[in-house]
Amino acid sequence: MSDPVRLVAIRDTPLDVTEVVDALGDDGAGGLTLFIGQVRDHDSGKGVTALDYSAHPTALARLEDVCRRVAAAHDVRGVAAVHRVGQLRIGDLAVVVATTAAHRGDAFAASRDLIDTLKAEVPIWKHQVFDDTTEEWVGTP
Repeated sequence: MSDPVRLVAIRDTPLDVTEVVDALGDDGAGGLTLFIGQVRDHDSGKGVTALDYSAHPTALARLEDVCRRVAAAHDVRGVAAVHRVGQLRIGDLAVVVATTAAHRGDAFAASRDLIDTLKAEVPIWKHQVFDDTTEEWVGTP
């Protein structure tokens, strides 16, 4: 089988779900599990008016490492993860991750592990501005 890590990217342009799904095309995959994280209009009980994602220079390498570890830990056929950086608007896609596997249970477990590990370990930080003019950094060390 070819390399299961099919697509890993950090971009300052809008994300494309079709690109992620197409990257995982595989006749042997019986399940594809997709998670899309989008910018919401609230957090911590406050309205969000602006949001900006920043990535450390090592973020792409760390994201690839996470993808490889998830692929090794689960019985998957394909893994993809794409994260957006820069200024985003409400409703914009911030992250798209997906996995394929012969069976749905493996795909679900791997996708959950992928997004959870990405959020915990990849140095991408979210700066939010709230409607009360306060602001917050999320995910910084």
